Amino acid sequence: MSGRVLGLTTRGTTNPNRLRRVDRWIAGTQASRLRDAADPLVVDLGYGASPVTTIELADRLKTVRADVRVLGLEIDAERVRAAEPFADPPGLEFARGGFELAGRRPVLVRALNVLRQYDEQAVTAAWDSMRGQLAPGGLVVEGTCDEIGRRACWVALDASGPLTLTLSARVSALDTPSELAERLPKALIHRNIAGEPVHAFLSAFDRAWAAASPLSGFGPRQRWVAAVQRLEGDWPIVGGRSRWRLGEVTVRWSAVS
Repeated sequence: MSGRVLGLTTRGTTNPNRLRRVDRWIAGTQASRLRDAADPLVVDLGYGASPVTTIELADRLKTVRADVRVLGLEIDAERVRAAEPFADPPGLEFARGGFELAGRRPVLVRALNVLRQYDEQAVTAAWDSMRGQLAPGGLVVEGTCDEIGRRACWVALDASGPLTLTLSARVSALDTPSELAERLPKALIHRNIAGEPVHAFLSAFDRAWAAASPLSGFGPRQRWVAAVQRLEGDWPIVGGRSRWRLGEVTVRWSAVS
């Protein structure tokens, strides 16, 4: 890598299996993107004090494409040195880097719990830097989750800009869908106020959730599916029941930005 590393050192907190929801979404909805890539390079940006979630990402994506290469990037050189014993080139490597992606050209970038510590005004520049480094047909997945991975939200971006917002949760632990607002990506978390589109979406989701309460007897998963079906009439929902049953909902970015 040459040139200046872009970004700030993260707090570094992480836990095993914390990013399972976003990994499942990547493997389930972006498989063709990875399979069609001329170079199956994936970057995990800002993996933290432990490389465990980068290792998990590599293992999960190998089920999609056996020759996938995962590169964990950290600004903190000590974290890179600590991760190096876990490297297994060429399938899994670690290096120092930030939003410039160490000059690499990946087909996928996972950047979870990185921008949460930044000012909202810094988000666009970070997005642009990562998008500018993507290989043709590449995608950035940027967002936030809680400490044990039960609640997560992320935005998917390609070279043209943001495409979708996904909310994912352990549905049995939710009272209302709007509780996910605390995990919105940095670009949206301060926009969850009356009059803003993302607030309108979460409010509509809460109403749909309440209307689906008669299905509670069949379990929270059935109630979630029914609530998303109600949302479809007024919101550009992406994906179908197979994703909803996992506690996911994806909506076009243009509707919530």
